Amino acid sequence: MSYLFLIISLVGIVFGAEFLVAGSVSVARRYKVSDFVIGAAIVGIGTSMPELVVSFFGALNGNADVAIGNVVGSNIFNVLGILGLTAICFPIAIDRKNMTFEIPFCIAVSVLLTLLALNFFNGTPSMINCIDGLILILLFVGYMWYSFARDKNEPTPDPSLKGRENDEEIQCILPVWKALLKIVGGLALLITSCDFFVDNAIVIAKSWGVSDAIISLTLIACGTSLPELAASVAAACKKNTQLALGNIIGSNIFNILLILGLSSQVMPLVSADITLVDYAVMIAAAAFPLIFGFRGKIGRVGGAVMLLCFALYTWYLIA
Repeated sequence: MSYLFLIISLVGIVFGAEFLVAGSVSVARRYKVSDFVIGAAIVGIGTSMPELVVSFFGALNGNADVAIGNVVGSNIFNVLGILGLTAICFPIAIDRKNMTFEIPFCIAVSVLLTLLALNFFNGTPSMINCIDGLILILLFVGYMWYSFARDKNEPTPDPSLKGRENDEEIQCILPVWKALLKIVGGLALLITSCDFFVDNAIVIAKSWGVSDAIISLTLIACGTSLPELAASVAAACKKNTQLALGNIIGSNIFNILLILGLSSQVMPLVSADITLVDYAVMIAAAAFPLIFGFRGKIGRVGGAVMLLCFALYTWYLIA
């Protein structure tokens, strides 16, 4: 029965992503918000709701391995798995703003998480306490404010210009009520389907005797990242790779700054089972878009390398 629920959940995730992306693109076109920012804000934060729920309740139940492992594993899967797969199917455009701010900021917060979570002087686990969490939350607020403020000051295309591209954009614009309905309905379907997927995946993994740390780094992390996968692929299929990139980068920043920031307010987060290797892979994954995107796009070769790295990391965890 658990396997049947997994299949049904995947179908719900696919349809939820389609609704979410269609509604988000419409909002971006109507209010002249860039695809990247709408991907990072609406799509990225929305698709990260499962990670928030899992990490928050993991902390509430005193299981820091689940709270931290879910974020670390999700961030690794988001870049190496989702972005890698998306780039193989549709090369992802990266502009100057992504290279100079968003991607470096994502790398920086990944390094910050590692410094907070590990004590490098004696090699024993440290903790992310409530003060650390408040700093993370304030950084997230600052990031969102700066992103929208900068986007607002960017010049927008002249709406009087005619052409195929403008015609396609006009066709994407839905009535406000319909766009909001698609966003809310798509998110609800995504999160509900994801919840069913994760619950049944954990039941199966527990029956195989898998530990909490491995479950959080793999099944829970990948399961809660399924909305990001579905939304990114759906956006790329519509040739909107900036929205797909914004979804991944925004989700990773949200995961670290807000999810762990809020979770640490419940209890100090200490995890002995999430190792330096896991944090190092997370930082390397955050840097990959900068490495492979220096020519203005992440091509199929870069996507294949990222997928290969994810497969090697998963093999390392299981072996």
